Amino acid sequence: MALKSTIYKAELQIADMDRHYYADHSLTIALHPSETNERMMVRVAAFALFAQERLEFCKGLSDIDEPDLWAKDLTGAIDTWIEVGQPDERRIAKASSRANEVIVIAYGGKTSDIWWQGVRNKVERLRNVTVWSLGENVAPELAALAERTMRLQCTVQDNAAWLGSETADAVPVEWTVLKAGADARPAAHGGR
Repeated sequence: MALKSTIYKAELQIADMDRHYYADHSLTIALHPSETNERMMVRVAAFALFAQERLEFCKGLSDIDEPDLWAKDLTGAIDTWIEVGQPDERRIAKASSRANEVIVIAYGGKTSDIWWQGVRNKVERLRNVTVWSLGENVAPELAALAERTMRLQCTVQDNAAWLGSETADAVPVEWTVLKAGADARPAAHGGR
């Protein structure tokens, strides 16, 4: 018998002063049996950093044809495709052909650096792809925020972001922009 996903609930308040986006979101997040709390919370951080009206969690690890998050327009076309982790270059190229904007958020410190060196040459040719690498300690610190029921706050101001909860101090979400897509939003949110 296959293991079932564990369901997490989050009330997420976002104050993104850089994009003038202020909203509350009620999120239902499925933690796949093979997924870590780190990866799940990086997905939550990605939602907070790129929040928009139609952004939603996808099946992710449960469906190889869907990203971790996406936003579709009213016709069903994919506007934004967000991958978390270290996808291979074929998956990134496929996403690039299906979506207007692709965002990859890599994490894992040195393993992320090794991954980037392996895919860089092929990914740099894709105009609509943006790649970020989270700071080495960000994912473990985000994982410490994970609870089955969460009340989270995300603040973004002057290219810096913090994600916190009622029960833990805010985590500074830092990243390096490895590749900026031609059609991407300005390199913001802690990018160096």
